[in-house]
Amino acid sequence: MVKKTLEAMARGGIYDQLGGGFHRYSVDNHWLVPHFEKMLYDNAQLAKVYLHAWQVTGEPFYRTIAEETLDYVAREMTSPEGGFYSTQDADSEGEEGRFYLWTAEEIRAVLGEDSEAFLPAYGVSEEGNFEGRNILKFVGSIDQRESLSHLRQKLFEVRDKRVHPARDEKILTSWNGLMLSAFSEAARVLSGDDYLQVAQRNAEFILSNLRTSEGRLLHVWKDGKAKINGYLEDYTHLIFGLLELYQTTFEPRWYIAARELAEIMLEHFSSSDGG
Repeated sequence: MVKKTLEAMARGGIYDQLGGGFHRYSVDNHWLVPHFEKMLYDNAQLAKVYLHAWQVTGEPFYRTIAEETLDYVAREMTSPEGGFYSTQDADSEGEEGRFYLWTAEEIRAVLGEDSEAFLPAYGVSEEGNFEGRNILKFVGSIDQRESLSHLRQKLFEVRDKRVHPARDEKILTSWNGLMLSAFSEAARVLSGDDYLQVAQRNAEFILSNLRTSEGRLLHVWKDGKAKINGYLEDYTHLIFGLLELYQTTFEPRWYIAARELAEIMLEHFSSSDGG
């Protein structure tokens, strides 16, 4: 059941076939037509699910999806300071999904003769599957996906010149904790130095910018300012991420920070009867 669902999601339009990462949800029962917004917390949790699926099954496809999702976050959802942004909008140029959609002719113009292999593999038709254009879905064989990677890259580079969807650049402590956990575990499992650097920079940013002088967490950072007292989930998710980072590096500072936050959480969030 797990494999069927994960493969269907990764093949569908809910997954960004060119840029990696998952859209928010599908509006049909084939994972084809998404609501095109991308949420940080969805991608944090899905990256871990695909990473675990690869560990359990050994099927490289799941590892690839985990890596492409994390690469997307590192490339497009990470602030210069190391925090992770919250969302990318669904709309661009006043149309939902415009950034992600293609006509068959647009693809032919980029790929030339190679489009004859790409179009059927990605379910592209002349009439389109969404308002006259095509949401890319992968219907070819898993082996074929790797052989078409250079064509996806060409299309990605052309798409990158389009007007990008707007981005919500709030940095939320809780969602950052989830993504910190994903990068930390991926760095450990995949021996990924790049992922480890992303994780460490993120942990340093959050601990330096979203804690008060008393050590309590703040909820959100935007435009150089942190505000709003941290919620319970800010503590739990960041502690989770810090413990994953500690298990990857065994640097005591991450464990110590997690323990300090746990003690503050117990002090401020426990009910008076201790239950």
